[in-house]
Amino acid sequence: MPPANSPANATPQGITALLPKFSDADSDIRYMSLSDLDNIFRTGASGFLLNEYHLCAKIVECLLKTLDDTNGEVQNQAIKCVGSLTQKAPPDILPPMIEKLSTLKTTNSIDNSIPATALRTFLTSFTRPSVGVQPSKSTQDAYSAISKVLIPRLVGYVVVSHGVKSQISPPPGMLEVQRDNSVDNDAIDIAIELIRCFGPMLLDVEKKALQKSIMAIFDNERTNAVAKKKAVAAISLLALYMSDALLSTFMSNTLQSFHGSRLTAAQHRLLINMMGSLARTVPQRFGRYVDSFIPIILAILSEQAYQSALEDTANNGATDSEAEEVREAALLTLEAFLLSCSNDMRPYTDESIEAALRFVAYDPNLAEEEDDEEMGGTQNGSGVEDEASSEIQEEEDFEEEGAVSDSEDASWKIRRCAAKALYAIISTRSNGDLLDNGVLYQRIAPVLIKRFHEREENVRLEIIDTMLALVRKTSDNRMTLFSFAGETEFELTSTVEARSRKRRRLGSDATLFDSPVSVSVLGAKSPELTPPPSSGPRGDLARLSNAIIQGVSKLLKQSTPATKQSGIALLHGIVLVQHGGLSEHFTKIAEPLIEALRSPSGLSSSQSVGMAASAGGGRLRIEALQLVSAICDFHSSAVIAPYIPNLVPAITAAAKDKYFKVSSQAIVAVESLAKVLTPPRSASAGQSNRSFVEKLYDVVLDRAIANDTDGEVRQRAIHALGILLARGSELNKTSVLSESQKLEATKVLLNRLKNEITRLSAVGAIDIFLNSAQDSKIIRKEWTQEVALELGSQLRKANRSLRGASLAALRDLAGNATALRHLDDETVRALASMLTPLISSSDLNLLGTALVILSKLVRQSPQHVVDQNLNKTLCNIVITPLAGAVLDALLVLLKAIGEQKVGQPLMQSLLQDVGVNGDPVIVGKAIGTLAVAGSSSVGVELQDFVTELQSAPDDKRRCLALSVLGEAGLRLGSSSPLEPDLFTKYFTSKSQSLPRAAATALGRAGAGNINRYLPVILSTTSKSGSSQYLSLHAIKEILQSTGQARADILPYTQQIWDKLLAASQAEDNKAVGAECIGRLTVVEPKTFLPSLEYLQDALPSVRGMAIQAIRYTLSDSDEAFDEVLRPLLIPMLTSMLNDDDLENRRLALGVLNSAMHNKSDMILPNFASLVPLVMKESKVKPELVREVQMGPFKHKVDDGLEVRKSAYETLYTLMEGAYSRIRPVDLFDRITAGLEDEHEIKVLCNLMLTKLVALDPEETGRHLDVIGERYRTILAFKPKDNAVKQEVEKLNEANKGVLKVTLLLHEVAMSNASSGSQVQSEKWKGYWEWIGKDFRTQLASVEQEVKSQVA
Repeated sequence: MPPANSPANATPQGITALLPKFSDADSDIRYMSLSDLDNIFRTGASGFLLNEYHLCAKIVECLLKTLDDTNGEVQNQAIKCVGSLTQKAPPDILPPMIEKLSTLKTTNSIDNSIPATALRTFLTSFTRPSVGVQPSKSTQDAYSAISKVLIPRLVGYVVVSHGVKSQISPPPGMLEVQRDNSVDNDAIDIAIELIRCFGPMLLDVEKKALQKSIMAIFDNERTNAVAKKKAVAAISLLALYMSDALLSTFMSNTLQSFHGSRLTAAQHRLLINMMGSLARTVPQRFGRYVDSFIPIILAILSEQAYQSALEDTANNGATDSEAEEVREAALLTLEAFLLSCSNDMRPYTDESIEAALRFVAYDPNLAEEEDDEEMGGTQNGSGVEDEASSEIQEEEDFEEEGAVSDSEDASWKIRRCAAKALYAIISTRSNGDLLDNGVLYQRIAPVLIKRFHEREENVRLEIIDTMLALVRKTSDNRMTLFSFAGETEFELTSTVEARSRKRRRLGSDATLFDSPVSVSVLGAKSPELTPPPSSGPRGDLARLSNAIIQGVSKLLKQSTPATKQSGIALLHGIVLVQHGGLSEHFTKIAEPLIEALRSPSGLSSSQSVGMAASAGGGRLRIEALQLVSAICDFHSSAVIAPYIPNLVPAITAAAKDKYFKVSSQAIVAVESLAKVLTPPRSASAGQSNRSFVEKLYDVVLDRAIANDTDGEVRQRAIHALGILLARGSELNKTSVLSESQKLEATKVLLNRLKNEITRLSAVGAIDIFLNSAQDSKIIRKEWTQEVALELGSQLRKANRSLRGASLAALRDLAGNATALRHLDDETVRALASMLTPLISSSDLNLLGTALVILSKLVRQSPQHVVDQNLNKTLCNIVITPLAGAVLDALLVLLKAIGEQKVGQPLMQSLLQDVGVNGDPVIVGKAIGTLAVAGSSSVGVELQDFVTELQSAPDDKRRCLALSVLGEAGLRLGSSSPLEPDLFTKYFTSKSQSLPRAAATALGRAGAGNINRYLPVILSTTSKSGSSQYLSLHAIKEILQSTGQARADILPYTQQIWDKLLAASQAEDNKAVGAECIGRLTVVEPKTFLPSLEYLQDALPSVRGMAIQAIRYTLSDSDEAFDEVLRPLLIPMLTSMLNDDDLENRRLALGVLNSAMHNKSDMILPNFASLVPLVMKESKVKPELVREVQMGPFKHKVDDGLEVRKSAYETLYTLMEGAYSRIRPVDLFDRITAGLEDEHEIKVLCNLMLTKLVALDPEETGRHLDVIGERYRTILAFKPKDNAVKQEVEKLNEANKGVLKVTLLLHEVAMSNASSGSQVQSEKWKGYWEWIGKDFRTQLASVEQEVKSQVA
């Protein structure tokens, strides 16, 4: 019975009824009949034709007839039916079907490719087999038919007998040379499709036969160029599936062909192209043959060949076109080698650079104007500048004479290919390699600068882009510098001002949630302009900047829009990398830059009259606007001031442009220009800039309120309005906007805040404004209250970005003294009710900020904030496990409640409703803070808790009492009545929890009164056993909480040090002792940091303790400590990472990880020496893998797993912080190896790939084939039938992670394909098709999840 969704005639009888209609005279009937047939095939049951061989034979005959139909639409429908028939037809019908399709000759159709198209449709209709995966039965049947029929038809003889002793010889092969000395292009297409679809199943003998037939095409001189190009693609695709032996034989034969005596120039070029194609298709396998083929390529590009070409041109008066094509092919292949086999090409770096530099200047028609100095690459900056200037002028004279036309001279193709080869060297050999040792800037950059005068625009653009790539590689953080600068993130963490890693010790971590918007973001001050370093890549760029800017400035005055756009992009890159650099040259580029801003087409005014702005012109304008923004951000106002009268009209006109991308970027430029025109950057200008600021204000206001403005433009205009308000605030003492303008702007911001579309941008703008403004004439009471309530109402929205931005704005509103005074009691009560729901552990980031805001509101109007609802919520949050900045923010709020004398109800709730239900440490801190701040107003006294400690019947209550007393002792300081013995007497308790609680409380109380407590604690440290261990915990608490009492602890530091060293020898004390030693070292670094000589101790445990101690110093230190640490850190790290003990090396990796987070300025100068040590620890070491007998089973234990995990975690940190200093090939080698490691390491590798997609998509694209193979292995793994639930869940989690990263990586593959990248990634394409079929449901689910997360 057919399926329910099948048509009623999805039966053999229904098909039989359709067959006569294929011969109908009406083409529409023939078409509809074929459509019905296709529908039957697609919807019918899978086996409804398996026993209908004769019917299928009739169907094939009818389809063959319709393939030769006179109507094209009928033919196309017949081709579709061929594909759908193969899914339902019996296997026996496939061989004769292929035979008839391959011999079909069309007589009624003008399109002779129809049979070939039908055959390709036949091949693609089956599920593609994958290496290592069992193919389906239908695919196996199809391959059997292909092996019997199609391959013999292609090559012209029977390749595999399939058990048949006598076979009829097939007709001449489709790939053989025809009678007219040509090769059928369609046959090559069929071969390509055959290899692509069934390559993994082909036998070696079949691959060899196809290879022989395809290579024969190269030997035929009369074969057309299209066929030869397709043959190159076919042989490269076939190489994917060749065995190592077959590939080796093929390479040997090809190498012999290069040395053949009858090798023509055309054949030479084809063989070279084939080598380049093979390098791109199978880079990992081709790498071993680079040594054999690169000498051939370099010989073609040698100095001798170069001079010979120039001499031949001079003697003959024209270039040899065939020789030129060979050189072009050689340069393309050199580029492919450099991109695909960069590791194998390292020994040939110098020769490759010389060859590319030699031919980037190859212009035989201008040979008399060139000299050998061009090849040296050792000129200084001024020499390059002067020579570039003179050559540009000479080039102009040459073009005016019209000596050679483009149609006569094709040498520009060689120069362009040479520029691409240089680009390949820069893109693959910069990170931690040729960029750091100066080769790129000393040898390549000077030649590129001199070639800015290139007369052919295609080559000129390639040269400028290559120079731009080098500039971008010079940046330490390319993802940040060259990302789209206009996006604004409104997460709370993005508004926190950058701060040192120093951990504040007395509850001040709450300031993490109480930080205003960065003043540099607001524009309240200019970014710090630091000079470039004297050495390193940035120093090299600085020395050549003058020459680059000189060359580009000339191009901006007299070149095409495309060249101007590239030149401006290059200048933009220099400004971003150097944080300036145009101060001395701005006069040269200002005029053409302003001209580019004015003209929609990017042409001069006289040329652009009556012309609409083209897409290219719009792009030029955007580039110019981006450069103006960067110049304003990184240069002093004095540099820009002379050009303000021309810049302001040009930018305001661009802001009104109808092309939204232009106007959007213009608004960004308005922001940057506004910072230049307003104090403090232009404080000396006084009111002279007011008219210009007003013009900027008018255009921003218009863009913000106009209904016809594009959404992106309006959002940026609102943000710019906030910047203008902040710059014109009372904080700057000089107002460049009138009071009426400011009031109008505040009304617009409030109006935009109420609009759902513009709300997020308005929240950010208001946040910026409130951070700076203090004038009560502008921040009016009604406006403030309405804004506060509107912001509070957004806290209930589902949009997390909006909630976070609104909370950040409320934080700055509460921190603004003027705005806070304007909040009446009702508004405060309403805000408190809106903030209370955020006091939940579900989002700690929002929780911390909400607590800080509430603490400010409590001080403003305590009676209207603290109510029963808030008390209940605080009791609920105290029970949850809090730590760090969030806990400190909670304590700040409790302190404010106590100080305002409204804490008694809360205290009662904490004691009665919470009590011992929560963590005694957290609850004790909360009660202790409230008790000290509220003193007698909270209804309890300190003595009550002492009594509770002494009389409580259970340990939980005693632990809570100890925690309360410890916190109270800390906050009371020297006025505390508590004595040390109140805590120490519980050290000997038999309870499991009470001694530890007593030690912690003793340390907290001791931090408030060092002189009274510390001597007692140190005396306890001299004892052995548990008392010593507990005293170490007390010392740890003191060192963590010392804060302002640091001076009190200094007299005891040497005594503490000696006690710690002695106590830490015990095994149980090592961990806490190491932490104490580290924290004490921070207190007095000059004394104790050099004393950490235990890295050389004979005992591994002692060395391990010293390593852990160093780690604790890194995150909790200040500038004085850094000065002592700087000369010691790298030797220490090197010694640690080379330790003989496995566990110590794991600890050392953790230290390096922490150092990269906290002391990156010390790590980066020595980065190159540390990375190899980390790479070494990421490798699997067989000697660490042992076999353990567990009952009747044997289990492998890898002792090196934990070290490898730490190594990959450290690699991730190093990559994230300084990717530009790591060799990409080495990094990707470790990542692909990690994808074959244990689950935890696979997860880390997936995270690294996710980051690399953004950091370096180009390099990531080159490794997609290997990554695809690893991912295929992961997804193809099937758990055992008796696998436990945890194993299945772990596998599903791993598969989900792989699919998520696959989606990101496929975007890179698509980008490479659309941009015409050299990277082909054939294996990745097969992997993508495979998961699209076998994991369709999971992939769709993951894709939907990713989209929802982005939304």
